[in-house]
Amino acid sequence: MKSSYKKTKKKREGREKKKMENESTESRNKARLAILELANMVSVPMSLNAVVQLNVPDAIWQAGSNTPLSASQILALALPSAASSASGDPENLQRILRMLTSYGVFAEHIDGSERKYSLTEVGKTLITDSEGLSYAPYVLQHHQEALMRAWPLMHEAVVDPTSDPFVKANGEPAYSYYGKRPEMNGLMQKAMSGVSVPFMKAILDGYDGFQGVERLVDVGGSAGDCLRMILQKHPNVRQGINFDLPEVVAKAPSIPGVTHVGGDMFESIPAGDAIFMKWILTTWMDDECKLIMENCCKALPAGGKLIACEPVLPNESDDSHRTRALLQGDIFVMTIYRAKGKHRTEQEFKQLGLAAGFPHIRAIYIDYFYTVLEFQK
Repeated sequence: MKSSYKKTKKKREGREKKKMENESTESRNKARLAILELANMVSVPMSLNAVVQLNVPDAIWQAGSNTPLSASQILALALPSAASSASGDPENLQRILRMLTSYGVFAEHIDGSERKYSLTEVGKTLITDSEGLSYAPYVLQHHQEALMRAWPLMHEAVVDPTSDPFVKANGEPAYSYYGKRPEMNGLMQKAMSGVSVPFMKAILDGYDGFQGVERLVDVGGSAGDCLRMILQKHPNVRQGINFDLPEVVAKAPSIPGVTHVGGDMFESIPAGDAIFMKWILTTWMDDECKLIMENCCKALPAGGKLIACEPVLPNESDDSHRTRALLQGDIFVMTIYRAKGKHRTEQEFKQLGLAAGFPHIRAIYIDYFYTVLEFQK
């Protein structure tokens, strides 16, 4: 009996050991696959950039039909013979489409030996809408040559944060670099419009903080698109002040109810019942943010508020798409704009608000990416 028991025990122990070894091997294999995917991750944004350059999303969409098309059919629409001396390579396009399908940009339809592709909800964000906007310029803006030169120097932000990677790669800060190149500046503005319009629609549908405001100042308002949408939704806002750099507002179009004012937010900000800003604080260091917010506080009456729309990091890291998008955006800011500019947590924003003179602060989570931060004087 004892001998039989010992044999059974050894067999059980052997099976458990084998199981543990198999699990360990599987875990190592998964780890190797994961690091290979991460090491080759550059293929994803570059492929996305390629399909936008080739106008693939609009070629598939065809005014809403979204009919699955083969790579050859897509090329015939994206590269018509009249506009291209080459017919293109459908096999190479298919390779790109297959890879992006694995990331949910396209849906693959296999018909016999032929693969066809349609747009998923992710892919549809790249379609040009009736206003000429989409997320496609945002993709292109991120992958311009000057920006790409900065990425291999990202580690320098750790070694010496006093010098920004973009400056080391291009000799001057990103904003001044854009300002000297109209084509880059134009693409950036179009990219921001493509991102801003859906966000502003979400704010106007879910945020009531503009009620009771008669004079609204938009700091860093660029062409005034956000003010235009706010005034259309809230007729109580009788006067909109679009405040930006003089060279920016000089090119801004005329908008009923909006006055374009040039200036420097680090010196002073026009007075208003409320001040609005979107994606301004994230590109500046803490002491600079404090100065901007102090100037806002000075420009507001008692009870007035600063409405700042910024990416807000979660306290804990996870692998959700939202957290990844926020953290990736944080690294983009560090590499392209300022080594110590950053996305912040809600608590970090509250600390800045208190230091700048705003005793009442609340965060309203409306949009998928941006958060409305309301600082009341």
